[in-house]
Amino acid sequence: MRLLTTQDGLPRLSWGSVIAGVILSLIVYLVMSVLGTAIGASLLSPMTQPDPLHGFGFGSGVWMIVTTVLAVFVGSYFAGRCAPVLGWLHGLLAWAVMILLVAYGMTSLVGSAASTAGRMAATGAQIGASAAANGGNSSGASGTAIPSVQQLQGALASAASAASSPQAEQDARQTADTAARVLARASWFSFAALVVGAIISIVSGAAGFRHQPPAEDVGGTGLRSAPGDRTIRAGQPIR
Repeated sequence: MRLLTTQDGLPRLSWGSVIAGVILSLIVYLVMSVLGTAIGASLLSPMTQPDPLHGFGFGSGVWMIVTTVLAVFVGSYFAGRCAPVLGWLHGLLAWAVMILLVAYGMTSLVGSAASTAGRMAATGAQIGASAAANGGNSSGASGTAIPSVQQLQGALASAASAASSPQAEQDARQTADTAARVLARASWFSFAALVVGAIISIVSGAAGFRHQPPAEDVGGTGLRSAPGDRTIRAGQPIR
C-alpha cells in the first residue's frame, strides 16, 4: 500500500475524496428526509383519528437521528475508502463540510422565514392602520363619538400598570426560565450530537480506508505519484 506524502513529510489530502463523501452524505440525507416525509404524511389520518399528531414529534425525532447517522456513516466511509492516506481524517473532513453546509442552509432558511414574517406583519399593520383611519373618518362624518386623546392615554397607562404588576413580572420570569431551560437542553443535545457525529465519521472513515484494495505497480502501469511525492513502505518511518 502506498502512502503519499509531500516534500515536508506531511500526508497529502485528497479533497476529491472529501467532496465525494459530502455529496453522498447530502444525497442520503435528502432521500431519507423525503422518505420520512412520505411515511409521516401517509400515517396521518385527521378524519379518522381524534389526535392525529399524537407521537408524531417523537417519531420525527427518531427518524431524524437515524437519517443523520446513516448519512454521516455513508459519506465518511466512502471518503475514507477513496482517500490515499489517513481515511479517518478524510471521513472527519467530509462530516465537517457537511455540517457547515447544513448549518448554512438552516440559517438561510430561518433568516428567510423571519424576513417573510416581518414583511407580512408590517403589511398587516399598514392595512389595519389604513382601515382604522378610514373607519375613523367615516364615523366622524356620521357623527359617531371618537375616542379622545385622554382616553387613549388612560388605556396605555392601564396597560403599563398591568404589565408592571407582580403577577405580570412573575409570569415574565416563568417564561424566561422556561425559555432558558429549553435553550440549555437544545444546546446540550446539539453538542452531544456533534460529538457523536464526529466519532461516527472517524470510525467509518477508518473502516473505509481499511477496506480499500491495495495499490500495486504492475508492469509500470500502476499509480503515479505527483512531483515531490514519495512512497513509504510498511514500517518505514516518515523522514
